[in-house]
Amino acid sequence: MVILLNCAQHLTHRLRKTFVTYGDALLCSMETCWSPWLRTHSGWGRYTVSFLLIVTQLGFCSVYFMFLADNLRQIVEEAHVTSSTCQPRGTQVALPILDIRVYMLIILPFLLMSVFIQNLRLLSVFSTLANVTTLVSVALIFQHIVQGIPNPSSLPLMANWKTFLLFFGTAIFTFEGVGMVLPLKNQMKNPQQFSLVLYLGMSLVISLYICLGTLGYMKFGSDTQASITLNLPNCWLYQSVKLMYSVGIFFTYALQFHVPAEIIIPLVTSHVSESWALFVDLSVRTALVCLTCVSAVLIPRLDLVLSLVGSVSSSALALVIPPLLEILTFYPEDINRVTIAKDIMISILGLLGCVLGTYQALYELTQPACPPKANSTGDVM
Repeated sequence: MVILLNCAQHLTHRLRKTFVTYGDALLCSMETCWSPWLRTHSGWGRYTVSFLLIVTQLGFCSVYFMFLADNLRQIVEEAHVTSSTCQPRGTQVALPILDIRVYMLIILPFLLMSVFIQNLRLLSVFSTLANVTTLVSVALIFQHIVQGIPNPSSLPLMANWKTFLLFFGTAIFTFEGVGMVLPLKNQMKNPQQFSLVLYLGMSLVISLYICLGTLGYMKFGSDTQASITLNLPNCWLYQSVKLMYSVGIFFTYALQFHVPAEIIIPLVTSHVSESWALFVDLSVRTALVCLTCVSAVLIPRLDLVLSLVGSVSSSALALVIPPLLEILTFYPEDINRVTIAKDIMISILGLLGCVLGTYQALYELTQPACPPKANSTGDVM
């Protein structure tokens, strides 16, 4: 993210523009680079970034469908046995009443209404609400998992390499927000302060994820599910935690949806008259939300899908392209060999993770689904 910000800032000064998008940054860098072949095919840089952003953000939205449906089903179907006394979940096993896909269809109309909000600043208000509900939920989750942690000596210190490949995709999915970095900076009143906000925000997020993931695994061990909220006790307090977390994810859906909408909708509306523009706009938004719902319905396996999305597109956007963009942007002017070597190494590692992580996630998806057990990816969404 920092590399992308530095490149975008440098290009805005060089081109005398107010801001540039991720795709514009790669396009401009390729147009002015030393290679005639890259200059000739510079347009493909923008198309590639746009395609990966669409896949990544819609993949996020599809995962959000699964997360909301999983938690909604647990809240609804265990409501009749929920009590004020918090007991370990292992003593209260409820058989599913409705298929998880039914809950996805129930959620669909509400998410459709949320994506009709097109102003990013208004969406940032909902994002703030999402952050508040998420932080309260995380605090209550911490309060539970730090109590009565069993002796971790029986837990394995390391997993096998196949599990690590799934973890790679999940980790990139968890931390990859590169698609929203430049749009949010461009909408800020004081964009020059964005770097400080980014550093503080990412530091907080990394600390929370490491602590929550480690303590959660120490608490639940091999019973850890794809979302740690599904491991919480069946009492009113922690049912409200799931509800608050779900509200946070619900509001975040529209924010993640904004990126693919801003790429696709202008392309479509440019081919229709102004009188049809609004109808086409809403139709495209509806179709895209339905697409994320259909993909979630077809593959309702939260842990594997988020690992797949992280490996396929998020790794390319976060690890492969930014280092190459830095070389293309600064090579004609001032970049040392150490930086070039560092960028090439990061891109190679990102490419390996992309290929191997995608293969492993696809392989696991072809295997029969097992009852909820350990979440091999270590996700704590």
